[in-house]
Amino acid sequence: MTASQTPTAALLAKAGDRSAVFGIVGLGYVGLPLVMELVRAGYRVLGFDISTRVVEGLNAGRSHIKDIASAAVAQAVKDGMFSATTDLARLSEPDVISIAVPTPLSKTKDPDVSYVLSATESIKKTLRRGQLVILESTTYPGTTRELMLPALESTGLKVGEDFFLAFSPERVDPGNPKYNTRNTPKVVGGITENCLAVTLALYQPAIERLVPVSSTEAAELVKILENTFRSVNIGLVNEMAIVCDKLGVDVWEVIEAATTKPFGFMKFTPGPGVGGHCIPLDPHYLAWKMRTLNYRTRFIELAGEINAEMPEYWVARIADRLNEQGKAVRGSKVLVLGVAYKKDIDDIRESPALDVIRLLERRGAVVTYHDPHVKRLHEDGVDLATVPLTAETLRAADCVVVVTDHSGVDYGLVAREAKVVVDTRHALPADSRRRA
Repeated sequence: MTASQTPTAALLAKAGDRSAVFGIVGLGYVGLPLVMELVRAGYRVLGFDISTRVVEGLNAGRSHIKDIASAAVAQAVKDGMFSATTDLARLSEPDVISIAVPTPLSKTKDPDVSYVLSATESIKKTLRRGQLVILESTTYPGTTRELMLPALESTGLKVGEDFFLAFSPERVDPGNPKYNTRNTPKVVGGITENCLAVTLALYQPAIERLVPVSSTEAAELVKILENTFRSVNIGLVNEMAIVCDKLGVDVWEVIEAATTKPFGFMKFTPGPGVGGHCIPLDPHYLAWKMRTLNYRTRFIELAGEINAEMPEYWVARIADRLNEQGKAVRGSKVLVLGVAYKKDIDDIRESPALDVIRLLERRGAVVTYHDPHVKRLHEDGVDLATVPLTAETLRAADCVVVVTDHSGVDYGLVAREAKVVVDTRHALPADSRRRA
């Protein structure tokens, strides 16, 4: 930045010639894909993570994220376009800092923004004139303005003039073969018009389409609306699955027939619950925020209850099927097929399979699992390793439960060899579904 340039003009110029340095705080499922798109756009990137293992692996050219090839990481490191560090004192170096840290829920389903606050405090210690800070972590409306802005302005720097602050929600869909960080439209909201302008200019080379909105609160609410929409509709179709079961109707037949309507209907499918870091969590951010304003989000809370109860519903179905064979759950061998939260990925965050396994073990079942993407489970009391999917393995099980419908699994083999199958995902071949 020259003496005559304003911080706004300086950042816009650095966007134009790609001389801006990006800093990405959090190198997980959101942060690392963003790193690679920024590198492809010609920016140099400095990554920050608290995990020494992650940082050392990336600097050695090893990716820990399935969607990102190690070869791409290694090339970026070799070219001097990317390096990673655990040293948060280096946050003074980047011109742009994007925060992509976890925002989990507490035990009481309240937002846990401690990682965001910790990152903000680290940035505050090194904040300099001319830096842009972008929060990407999903959170409740008001987080950027109410929590981050006061902390950063306590340095004496003024937002929109000395430094810039924006919110741009991540929209990563792990394992999606069509949509990635680059071609998924990116929503951006700034604290001020200058904040919005510099954020759009800096992201533009790396993202195909940017969607500006009027405020950080609007941008924060966009992501929550997207996943609340899905949560509510999944809750509806999960309840419809229970209704159909009680009526003796095939829910999948009903859904497929309804899908033939060319307008007014969008297909959602039932399952054992919802998983991942978005759908099970994001609606609770909004519900919590509205409780502080004395408003109860009834749709959101009801959908959350239905979705959370689905593992218990399916475990009850497993018990019923075993009972039909004259067997109790206690002592029965149950093979769970798929433990990732959705098909063809290795992500087990909030996976309903974990609840299914815990509930079965609590009832005394002997549980094993097969998942071609998840070699070991060591999560919240569940400690298991995947077993091979063979005719012998299937025949040894008293019941096989399809929880995640990975496309690489031979469901024909499952249908032929398993004694009893409970199919939560409609994965079995059509001519064998009568067994589920």
